[in-house]
Amino acid sequence: MILSTMLMELCGGMITSIEIFVLTLLFSLPLGLLISWGRRSKIKPIRWLMKAYISIMRGTPLMLQLIVVFFAPYYIFGINLSTEYRMIAVIIAFSINYAAYFAEIYRGGIESIPKGQYEAAQILGYNKFQTFFIIILPQMIKIVLPSITNELITLVKDTSLSFVIAIPEMFTVAKQIAAADASITALMVAGIFYYVFNALIALLMEAVEEELDYY
Repeated sequence: MILSTMLMELCGGMITSIEIFVLTLLFSLPLGLLISWGRRSKIKPIRWLMKAYISIMRGTPLMLQLIVVFFAPYYIFGINLSTEYRMIAVIIAFSINYAAYFAEIYRGGIESIPKGQYEAAQILGYNKFQTFFIIILPQMIKIVLPSITNELITLVKDTSLSFVIAIPEMFTVAKQIAAADASITALMVAGIFYYVFNALIALLMEAVEEELDYY
């Protein structure tokens, strides 16, 4: 295959991979925070439910979750699946999976904040909402950034799993081109893309860490 044609096809897969990455973060980061709150709730049923959710999401393969989310509407409710639902299923599966990991990262960050911070906020007249978003959250973000960076890098590579429900992301397109050309060139180019993308993420997150390094 002519190099320019190959690169154009890979760019199409790259755009799909980036779309999965961005949309997953858009939904999983705030969802993870909500789950983290539930995980730390004083209401036992909510706390147990969130613990069970996190255990299931972290204890089963993401590929299995993709298959379940995609096929469940048909096998459970008899709903006919459209082609458009493939991408929706990918975003749902990735979001609920990564939200579980982010929830535990958030929880670790929140619980590492000294209790004196809460007592000081109470003395200053802050309510629980103000205490969390004004005092606790900024400190928690600084603490969890390295762990969040690791998850972002993993997410970039995990986008390749969407091939299981026939989403033509970067790696799937590269495999198709490699099979058609009987050459690994496309796979090598895809590997370079993943590396460069992850390197940019690492540099960006490092810059954010340095910006928040106020101690």
